[in-house]
Amino acid sequence: MRLSQLLGRSIRETPRDAVTISHIYLMRGGYARPVSTGIYSLLPLGRKITKKIEQIIREEMDRVDGQEILMPLVLPAELWEESGRYQSVGSELLRFQDRNEKQMVLGMTHEEAVVHLVRTEINSYKQLPFMVYQIQTKYRDEARPRAGLLRVREFRMKDGYSFHVNSEDLDAYYERVHGAYSRIFRRLGMKEVISIQSDTGMMGGSIAHEFMAVADAGEDTIFVTEYGSYKANREVATSAVEFAGADPLPLKKVSTPDMKTIEGLATFLGIETAQTGKAVFYVDSAGKLYFVVIRGDFEVNETKLANHLQVSDLQFAEDSQIEAIGAVPGYASPMNLNLDKVRVVFDQSARHSSNLVVGANEKDFHYLNFNFDRDMGDLAEKVEVADIANAREGDPDPLDGLPLIMKRGIEVGNIFQLGTKYSDLMNCRFLDPKGKSQPMFMGCYGIGVERSMASVIEQSHDQYGPLWPFSIAPFEVHLCALNINKEGVGEAAEKLYAEMIQAGLDVLYDDRNEKAGSAFNDADLIGVPFRLIVSPKNFENGQVEFKTRDGKRKEMWGMDEVVGKIVAIVNEARAEARDV
Repeated sequence: MRLSQLLGRSIRETPRDAVTISHIYLMRGGYARPVSTGIYSLLPLGRKITKKIEQIIREEMDRVDGQEILMPLVLPAELWEESGRYQSVGSELLRFQDRNEKQMVLGMTHEEAVVHLVRTEINSYKQLPFMVYQIQTKYRDEARPRAGLLRVREFRMKDGYSFHVNSEDLDAYYERVHGAYSRIFRRLGMKEVISIQSDTGMMGGSIAHEFMAVADAGEDTIFVTEYGSYKANREVATSAVEFAGADPLPLKKVSTPDMKTIEGLATFLGIETAQTGKAVFYVDSAGKLYFVVIRGDFEVNETKLANHLQVSDLQFAEDSQIEAIGAVPGYASPMNLNLDKVRVVFDQSARHSSNLVVGANEKDFHYLNFNFDRDMGDLAEKVEVADIANAREGDPDPLDGLPLIMKRGIEVGNIFQLGTKYSDLMNCRFLDPKGKSQPMFMGCYGIGVERSMASVIEQSHDQYGPLWPFSIAPFEVHLCALNINKEGVGEAAEKLYAEMIQAGLDVLYDDRNEKAGSAFNDADLIGVPFRLIVSPKNFENGQVEFKTRDGKRKEMWGMDEVVGKIVAIVNEARAEARDV
């Protein structure tokens, strides 16, 4: 490909709305362009990379016996009604009517569609297990698209679905896909991807893992230990903090004027926040109120809380809702409260800590020395106790007691054991050897294509542009010709280009006759791993400069040995990319 003919121009300045490294370089390098908020067109550079990503995914899915299919983006709402997700999923599911006033959706995921397909094709245990996958466009009506291609509304995704006769077979296949995912991300050239236990979320099921590309731009918080024995998303991460008990001190009510916050209260009383109990109120979509008590130095993990309560869409309660049960906002306490009107959940930190400062259910007053066993009395039977706290960096992990390390991660893939959630609801069944009808056990496996491309940049870049791994680089060799009109330079470059193409190399030839600074800036933004430079000085000496994009290797080659050497280097890189 001649750079003069390549669609997509480089941009010298950073776009105003671009904050993350991948967003900046994808825009500046001419890989993608916005059409609307969270919706992008891929230019040839971006499409070449994503096609290579897709090919690696296909190879690894085929390797674990996957069969490629293609399901529609537009789906009838009745399928989502069968699974119950038409009502339970929020506004991120785009709903609309077709011209016949039939309710339709744009698929944000395809569990319902694949179950509908499979129940028409499979009826016997002899046809199980199997896995099908697709690489298809999805649409999620994100409220806050951000970070370029890291969080968008329209995106392409590989989603795979496996079907099994029982949970044991699903377990075994789940491990095979887990291994395939690890190979995929290694082959894509990602430097650090951590597989972590995660919340199953809207997908449902019993077990889930997310594959997190460690990067500062990541939206997710993950916790690991130094040797990797413990790994979990913040949504499910736990710690082994011990809550030391102490002899109960007398309960005492004290004046705390205008002290509605934990920080202000602790400062006012001259104590640590760990000596306080924090009251937090939530309501669900049905308007039901929940009263959470947690130690003041912890934060509520709303995912854990929602899972414990088995509700979704928790929101902070309004003062009027708190007052309706007789509690005082900013000074609330579960003591002396009618718990028939509210569901109370104590985090373990508040349940097992001694002599805490808590609200007195009276404006401008708190109690000193609250102890659960003594002060809740008969009300203790109406209180639930659960781990609903966020893990914290430095806390001991629950396996070995090692300090938790907090990192940021980009979710590039996820796998779920769905069990029989969808097959039960949508009547996807098979006949076992005894002729009895049984629900199929399902697994689900997703990888974001464009998100993977952006994640590679977040992990592999310098101050000038992306450092593409060879396996997904848009071209194998970048040939730069400087002062192309000088005697012999243009001819030498054209000859090299033709010979490399003839040798089967994928070459980008910068034939624009730009100044050296501009040509090299563009080359850095395009990020091809291997670069050849033909210039008047080099030509005069009968040489061509070879360098790697990362700057680790730089050599001068004789004109007559260039093609042989670059072919050998590229073939070695191809082999390494295959054998990862």
